[in-house]
Amino acid sequence: MASRSAEIRNGNGSTHGIDAVSLAIIEQLQEDGRRPYSAIGKAVGLSEAAVRQRVQKLLDQGVMQIVAVTDPLTVGFRRQAMVGINVEGDVDGVAEALTAMDECEYVVMTAGSFDLMVEIVCEDDDHLLEVITKRIRTLPGVRSTESFVYLKLKKQTYMWGTR
Repeated sequence: MASRSAEIRNGNGSTHGIDAVSLAIIEQLQEDGRRPYSAIGKAVGLSEAAVRQRVQKLLDQGVMQIVAVTDPLTVGFRRQAMVGINVEGDVDGVAEALTAMDECEYVVMTAGSFDLMVEIVCEDDDHLLEVITKRIRTLPGVRSTESFVYLKLKKQTYMWGTR
């Protein structure tokens, strides 16, 4: 196995040194989140118990999550949009308010034309309209929004690896 490691910064700003074996475990789980620990152990040269311990540590540290990713259309959410938001004042406060909304699946602070980009998943156009006009635009500090409604999803992947 190549000798590599990474310093991972989690959501609260702290860092975790991740060794090459843990990076390899992460890559195995990105390929198949249901891969048995015994198979991962064989691939990375550890026992099943050692893999289980490392995975739990990575989960506890917030380095990764193991989740089921769905296609929103197949589970009743027929409207998705990316919304660019310009903020006056406290961008962090607006971002925190957005993270509390169930419809906001992805909230990121950006440089460029918008202060925030937010991915919204809704049941239909009426639901999207309600979220944008009655909940997002009414947040203190929101100056303007621009919506980019998804017409067709061509690619969605979480396979960027650990590089």
